[in-house]
Amino acid sequence: MGRCRSSEIILSRIEWTDDHTPRTAAWHSENGALAPRTVTVADDRLSADQAYRRIRAGAALLWQGDYNNGRQLLQALGRRADRKPNKQAPAADLGARYEHERARRRTRAGILGSLLVELDADYELDLRRAPDVRAACAAAYGPATESRVVTFTELLGVLSAYRWQQQGVEVPALGARVYPDYGVFSPTRSEYVDLVAAAPLPTGARTAFDLGTGTGVLAALLARRGLTKVVATDINPRALRCARENADRLGYGATIEVTGPTLYPDGRADVVVCNPPWLPGTPTSDLERGVYDHDQSMLTEFIADLRAHLTPDGEGWLVLSDLAELLGLRSPAHIPTLLDRAGLTVHDTLTTRPRHPRATDRDDPLAAARTAETTTLWRLRAR
Repeated sequence: MGRCRSSEIILSRIEWTDDHTPRTAAWHSENGALAPRTVTVADDRLSADQAYRRIRAGAALLWQGDYNNGRQLLQALGRRADRKPNKQAPAADLGARYEHERARRRTRAGILGSLLVELDADYELDLRRAPDVRAACAAAYGPATESRVVTFTELLGVLSAYRWQQQGVEVPALGARVYPDYGVFSPTRSEYVDLVAAAPLPTGARTAFDLGTGTGVLAALLARRGLTKVVATDINPRALRCARENADRLGYGATIEVTGPTLYPDGRADVVVCNPPWLPGTPTSDLERGVYDHDQSMLTEFIADLRAHLTPDGEGWLVLSDLAELLGLRSPAHIPTLLDRAGLTVHDTLTTRPRHPRATDRDDPLAAARTAETTTLWRLRAR
């Protein structure tokens, strides 16, 4: 589900003073955040309360203390942010509760994102007890060119993604592991993969499109099911690279063609699979573009153009959760209306329940929606 356009990262400059000496470095933010205007140096002598007050006053803190202490400071800042919500959560309205939760998380992320670290021109992190981050940063950002400042939370995300990239994610339906790159949505929710594995193929199907391929997991699954030509697309350059690598690693390099940036490739296919972002909303990073579909543009384009890309007996497989409907973010009539306008009919549906931990977390503010959520594969045909 890495179905997203990669953010264009423009390295602006960030300035601060260190021991009365002016300093500057490139500013790098994967979510496109502007460089902070006020930056002060901080180390182990700064208490969590002091750090929180400085951040709330508008300053960003460039961490120069111990690495592990910096991680502990992030946790302490998170606890303080959680103690002071911006307003009381709505009691019953799930849509309002969802918007409140997103706003709360944005505020929290802004506070945690005000703790910064500097990477030198070789991606070395010059902090006491710091791990070697050079390989992880090179994998995420490409070759180093100059020193840069990033948020501590972004660096931790880079390190976490690199571990996934090294160890891979087991996909039972595929009988193998796939290896997600940084900025590409990881297929840790297996129910949508299982639906694609279980859906009956149209009689005589040989070709398929996998739209918004991400890691390439669904393209690989279609190849494993015997389709002889699979074209996988994405608009995220990182996803295109990741899908090619996974196809080659799994032995499907000759079967799977990865192309982009685009949603639909040229031509027609017997099966066209699309697993668009499940929630309407504005994403703030490449990973969020795997969750939030701005103006529902991907869903709309997939349905509107599907008929022109199906063979006469072909099927389009739309894999989508109903969480948006449960939260009031999308009308239950929205998808049927789009299908009717596009001249499509629903031949069949396959439905399953999510199995991820949040689906049974009663403390989740959106528990009422998550416990009722279903994921459906719609088998669509031209009318």
